[in-house]
Formats: sequence, C-alpha cells, structure tokens
Amino acid sequence: MLHGHRVIAIEEHFMHETLSRHLGHIVASQPAHVRDRLFDFAEVRIAEMDAAGVDMQVLSHQSPGSQRLPADIAVDACRAVNDALADIVAERPDRFAGFAMLPTILPEAAADELQRAVEERGLKGALVHGLSHGSFIDGPEFRPIFARAARLNVPVYLHPGLPDKVVTERYYAPYDQSHPAFVRSGWGFGVETGTQAIRLVLGGVFDDHPDLQVILGHLGEGIPFFLARIDESLSRPGNAPSRFAEVFRNNFHVTTSGFFSDPALRCCIEEMGVEHILFAIDWPYVNNIEATDWFGKFPIDDDGRRAILSGNAQRLLRL
Repeated sequence: MLHGHRVIAIEEHFMHETLSRHLGHIVASQPAHVRDRLFDFAEVRIAEMDAAGVDMQVLSHQSPGSQRLPADIAVDACRAVNDALADIVAERPDRFAGFAMLPTILPEAAADELQRAVEERGLKGALVHGLSHGSFIDGPEFRPIFARAARLNVPVYLHPGLPDKVVTERYYAPYDQSHPAFVRSGWGFGVETGTQAIRLVLGGVFDDHPDLQVILGHLGEGIPFFLARIDESLSRPGNAPSRFAEVFRNNFHVTTSGFFSDPALRCCIEEMGVEHILFAIDWPYVNNIEATDWFGKFPIDDDGRRAILSGNAQRLLRL
C-alpha cells in the first residue's frame, strides 16, 4: 500500500455498450470476471481502487477500440463512447478521468473528435489501439491527429493491439495457438507497439511538433532497455539523422502498466528520468493490490515516488 501518497493509475480499462455491440466477439472472449469489471464503474471498480489505495483511474476503452471500426460507423461510435465516458467522469470527477477514442481511419475527423472530446467534454488526450486497419500511424495521412494533439497540448497513448495477421502467421505461428500470450503481452504486443513508437520518431512527427507527448505502457514496450543501442545504430553512416534517444527522452512518457519489475523500472528511470515515468496498473487484467504493493516496496526517494504515483500525471494531463 502507498499510505500518504495520492495514486493516479493511468492505463485502466472499460467497455461501454455504445461500442461493445460492434465488438461482440471481443466481449464474449473475455473471462467473466474481466468482462464484468470492464462494464462496472460504481461498485467493484471503486471498491477495488479503495482496497489498494488508488485515488483515480484514467479510463481508456478496451482494445481493439476504434482502430478496426469501418469508416461508416467509426465517427459516430467514437463520439458516442467519448460522450458516455465524459458522463461517467462527470459523475465522479474525484475518481475518474479519461482518454478519448478516435476514428483514426478518417484522420481529419479523428482530429476534430479529439478537439471536441478535450475542449467540450473534458477528456485528457487520446488512446490508440495498435494498427489502424493494418497501417502504422506514422504515415503522412495521420499527421492531422498529432498536429491537433500538439495544438491542444494533450498526449496520445499508444496501446498495443494484435499484430497484423500476416505477421502473426509468419512470426508467431504455430505458438500463437499453444501459447497465445506469445503474440500478445508475452512478446507480440510490445514488439508491435515499440515499432510504432520508433516509426513516429523516424518519420519526423516530433520535428514538426517538438512539444508533442506520447505515452507508452508496459515500461516503454522494451525501448528503454534498447535505447542506447537503437540510438547508436541509427547514428551510424548511411542513416538519416534521427536524434533518437534525445527525442525519446523528451517526447515520451512510459507507464508501469502490467509490468511490476524492479530491474525494468530502474532501467527506465536511468534512461528517461523519474519525470517521464507514470504509474499504471492495467486493471482489470491486473490486480490493483499487486501493483500498489510492488511500488510501495520499490526503493526510491519520496519525491520520486510522489512524482511517479501522481505528480507526473497531474502535470501531463493537467488534472
């Protein structure tokens, strides 16, 4: 437990009926105890937050979210979910904040929805689940989303989604069947999302928007461990200039979601600094108490503990 500290958990999930009807197979595939918690806001969710000393959850919609919705329903579905989330937050602003869903298949509409969700409904940024209809979002067609986020001074959270089907067939089969976590949280999620983050840097998104902030869960999807090697390799002759480590340290935050490892967290702190680390749990896939007990025992000074638990989130999200 974390007595005496405000605790903001920044990657905590929900589902809402305004989108679940489009993702029925995803809902049905969840274990019952997870499914029930995803749809709960007033009872089990808050009771489990209280039991672990979690003051606030920043809510984001369950994967795969809006990145696989067809264009003819994506805008309306995202708008409906964002309104529903804003209403939930309005009922308990002391306990909840939220990230918007975006219809990324229509980037200009996605930028407009981000602005509406932030300015009119009080959401704190956006969360994107993996590939957008098979495309990484570093391409020029998606730049309006990042331009609007930069203008609004809100972050974009890159959350994992399932790898492309062809990648799964060539890289993970047949073990995706015998060990499904291999393609998910055990390896595939991190590789996919880390690749997306690297592409954003190489694509020059942060050259255009030097103050834009991007969040990665799961202690940076492996990038902090590889940061020195990535930076050195990309600095070799034959590579276009990238300033990779500088950009990553300046423009990215990483969270502890679902990754409660002392050595991994120490690596992130050494590579990025305490000010770029955010506390997260990944509820309801991970137990709240497991997360708070772990971080309560992590050796760090009081200023650093406070910054990771709430201070950095308050600054970044203007909570």
